[in-house]
Amino acid sequence: MKKRHSIIITGGKTGGHLFPGIAIAHALERMNHTIDILFVGTTAPFETKTLEKYGYAHKSIISKPIKGGNIISKAFSISLILISLIQSMIIIKKVNPDFVLGVGGFSSFAVVLAAWILRVPTAIQEQNAFPGLTNRLLSKFTKTIFTSFKDTKGFAHNPKVVFVGNPVRKMGSIGSEDSQNLNNFDPDKFTLLVTGGSQGASSINNAFMEALELMDDTDQFNIIHQTGINDESKILQTYKRLKINATAKAFFHNMPQFQGLADLVITRAGAGTISELCIKGIPAILVPFPHAADDHQTFNAKALEEQGAAVMLKNNLLTGHTLKKTMTDLINNKERLDHMAKMLKQLAMPDADKKIANHILKIKDAEV
Repeated sequence: MKKRHSIIITGGKTGGHLFPGIAIAHALERMNHTIDILFVGTTAPFETKTLEKYGYAHKSIISKPIKGGNIISKAFSISLILISLIQSMIIIKKVNPDFVLGVGGFSSFAVVLAAWILRVPTAIQEQNAFPGLTNRLLSKFTKTIFTSFKDTKGFAHNPKVVFVGNPVRKMGSIGSEDSQNLNNFDPDKFTLLVTGGSQGASSINNAFMEALELMDDTDQFNIIHQTGINDESKILQTYKRLKINATAKAFFHNMPQFQGLADLVITRAGAGTISELCIKGIPAILVPFPHAADDHQTFNAKALEEQGAAVMLKNNLLTGHTLKKTMTDLINNKERLDHMAKMLKQLAMPDADKKIANHILKIKDAEV
């Protein structure tokens, strides 16, 4: 009998997949102090640096997305599956985990499949209203599918589905240094938070800066702007030219803390972001990433807009003028903002991390 729990969480590369996994890892550690957690994923710098910052062990496998690209690229990707499957089986044999959880992203496919072959209990966690290809394939093998949306496309009548919501990060010490650099933050001013997710979004960045130039009084706002690494320098220079004291940085590690300060968020429609906004009840203008797999961000945004909980602005309609109008319409309509906040909180499911962690630990305890 093993004295410690050993869990593998696999998937990542982007914050949308990685942060739910980290939230679940935190919940597991809170519920069981004798637990070893290993993340298995890619060599993407964002993934490796983030996990290092949170103090989690990480191993990478060779993997490449199958969807997209030409026939040669797809054939090469498929050929890598065998290699990644062998790598995954070696890792699982060495770690001997009690449970393997896939949180999406192409790197999770081989790991969860290897666990299934080796008869290790598995589950997958789907963040979006439209499941990604990896989880659609893995749904045929795993016994449990945790979903973030009640009507997840293709999973609605699947008996394996457990609707729990999307695990989100809690406010903590990670990235707390960011909050020390809030430029001239005034709690009495209206606070705008602009973010394109962990990768940044040039279309949102450009439209927002154009919108500010069209406004007469930008001094009425606190502005917190996560620019992404590619646009950081350009955005900082523009704020300087416009003489606006914004807090702008490529990436904020403690985004939940900044969300708590915001009155309105302009952001992509990733599932993690949406879940965090629901829990905090923060009104948002959602601009779905147009190249997301299966256009899943549009499905996410529509799910909120149909409930009156957010405003969706399509990326192809996003300009300085359209964003300025959308923002000012909301800023000048407190009643609507309050209604959006109320609807968001009604949709919130704040205990997803605990529910998933509890399921994992119960499976392990049942086998002891």
